[in-house]
Amino acid sequence: MKEPLAFRLKPECIDDVIGQKHLVGDNGIIRKCIQHGTLFSMIFFGPPGVGKTSIAKAIANQMHLPYRNFNATTGNKKDLDAIFLEAKLSGNLVLICDEVHRLNKDKQDLLLPHVEDGSITLIGATTANPYHSINPAIRSRCHLFELYPLCREDIQEAIVKAIKNPKGLDGQYTIDDDAIDKIADTVNGDIRFALNILEIAAIACEDHHITKDKVLEYCKFANNRSFGSDDGHYNLLSAFQKSIRGSDTNAALYYLALLAQSGDLESIIRRLLVIAYEDVGLANPQLCARTINACEAALHVGFPEAIIPLGTHIIDLCLSPKSRTGADSAHKAQALVEEKTYEMPSYLHLTPVNVETKYDYDNYGAFHKIQYLPDAIKDIEFVRFNHNQYEDLLRKNYEELKKTSRTNDLAKLYKK
Repeated sequence: MKEPLAFRLKPECIDDVIGQKHLVGDNGIIRKCIQHGTLFSMIFFGPPGVGKTSIAKAIANQMHLPYRNFNATTGNKKDLDAIFLEAKLSGNLVLICDEVHRLNKDKQDLLLPHVEDGSITLIGATTANPYHSINPAIRSRCHLFELYPLCREDIQEAIVKAIKNPKGLDGQYTIDDDAIDKIADTVNGDIRFALNILEIAAIACEDHHITKDKVLEYCKFANNRSFGSDDGHYNLLSAFQKSIRGSDTNAALYYLALLAQSGDLESIIRRLLVIAYEDVGLANPQLCARTINACEAALHVGFPEAIIPLGTHIIDLCLSPKSRTGADSAHKAQALVEEKTYEMPSYLHLTPVNVETKYDYDNYGAFHKIQYLPDAIKDIEFVRFNHNQYEDLLRKNYEELKKTSRTNDLAKLYKK
């Protein structure tokens, strides 16, 4: 069976690499390494289909270095032992490790000494953020290089080359410019995805001519890089919340649509509830309650219709006044207790023991005169109000209550 088009067109040297000029261009560090005949352990990170493994293999090929592939998810100790033995016999071996962030501790313990003494040069590839996902022991021994999604022009160049390349379609096909543009617009910087679309369109076309309609027939949806990627998914949720916080209605609806493509309604609902209380909060408390109603409606109808109540409510969230008073105040209290905790007044215990004067549940007029904070922090304030209609009312009540001196002498208080 013939190998896939994307596999056949993998670059054999760095001059074949499309894009990533910051690494393989005239002043790129990868090109300089090859020119100086020096290679060090490194990790390539970036979205799928941008050339991480391809560049790794092109480096090894161009420098005439022996290399072996290893997948951190499926590879085992026996595979690594064979690689270590080969490295010992050859003096140096390049290990191209896919999904490097999934190396478990046992594999890392086996690999680290060989990377340390230089018998193995590790080139890792990952779609995850290495600063969060890769063990510091591996990370400290490698240089980290980010690869970017290819631009529209890069994808167009790759398609034209694939049409002409003897290893590709070998000049036996023609393609309309609008078909090239449609593929480039659809794949979101993923060259492998682009070549896969080109290949199936070539198989399905008539008279060896690829049209835009034929491309559309086999590519109905644009590539969404957040699918299957934790980093991509959380980046999308982050952009979603920041757009609502910044009152950009159109951006928020755009990111909602991307999130909806994944079908992950639970994440969208969780994020909306956080947004309502964190970013709108006391500026519009009724909207927090309406958020719960909108989320319940979305759960009842499910996708694809769920986007209707969600979209309607997101416009409400975006255009509402914002306040972080509640969230910021809670976070200040949280930061304090993470640093140090204090003993609460004994009369606040559920069942006080050896307390001369207990909390009087029937003395309603004294509740606001009692000290509730521990003595060491009795005057601390976490709340800083914003200026909006509802919080102005709360501030007025807050300042009025501050005029009353609170006490921890309940016996004296109750005698008054």
